[in-house]
Amino acid sequence: MSTSADPLATLAALPGVAESVEAVRTAVDRVYGHRVMRRRSNEVTSEAALRGARGSAALAGADWALEEVRRRTDFGADGEPHTVGAALRVTAEAGQLLSVWRQSPLRVLARLHLVAAGGAEVDDRVGRPRLAGEPVREQLVGPEPPDADEVAARLDGLARLLLAGSEAPALVTAAVVHGELLALRPFASYNGLVARAAERIVLVGSGLDPKSICPAEVGHAEQGAAMCVAGLEGYVSGTPEGMAAWIAHCGRSVELGVRESTAVCEAMQRGAA
Repeated sequence: MSTSADPLATLAALPGVAESVEAVRTAVDRVYGHRVMRRRSNEVTSEAALRGARGSAALAGADWALEEVRRRTDFGADGEPHTVGAALRVTAEAGQLLSVWRQSPLRVLARLHLVAAGGAEVDDRVGRPRLAGEPVREQLVGPEPPDADEVAARLDGLARLLLAGSEAPALVTAAVVHGELLALRPFASYNGLVARAAERIVLVGSGLDPKSICPAEVGHAEQGAAMCVAGLEGYVSGTPEGMAAWIAHCGRSVELGVRESTAVCEAMQRGAA
């Protein structure tokens, strides 16, 4: 990443990124202008959260039908049910942590991991980054994560970057937060769920999606794990082309999330939802 005073703004200037940013802004503005949003925005927000959690769980290995997620109340202590429950809890918790994120992003990440674990893990690895020698105990796809010392240093750098502020568009910041957390996999488990929730927090907290109706998790799931891994490999490479490709991937995910919520709005307008 650039060593300039505002490295996020440097990324925003990469070829193709401005087009991704504009496409996302256009899509978001369109769904916010839907007539249903004037009367039933809270219902759209709730539905977007449910669909976003389902998408995040799918990428974590629990690809359940939306109606199954909607009807279930018991998500168990392990396996796919726990993964779905973890995604639902993390998505709900993310909406409560915007003010804390602005002061301490690392505290929020620790809280999200604790919420994801939800009692399934009772050791001291829950709610804190992994230490030297502690493995990542989840399905690993993509590049191998760095060791604990590098994780600690890069998490600190990410927090300082976020607290310093940037003129970069929200999409760029959200993509960097998401990519860095996937690359580091700082926790012993549930890193994907945490990374996608952090991306959501940035998109909402930045003002791009203040009502949280544009679930990027839906788009990530729709594009699939293989495309996510390919994009992440570009991010990890650190090359301008790789970074721009990852930002574009995240932008496309937001656009697909917008498409999902637009369909929800249309269904509500027809009286079908």
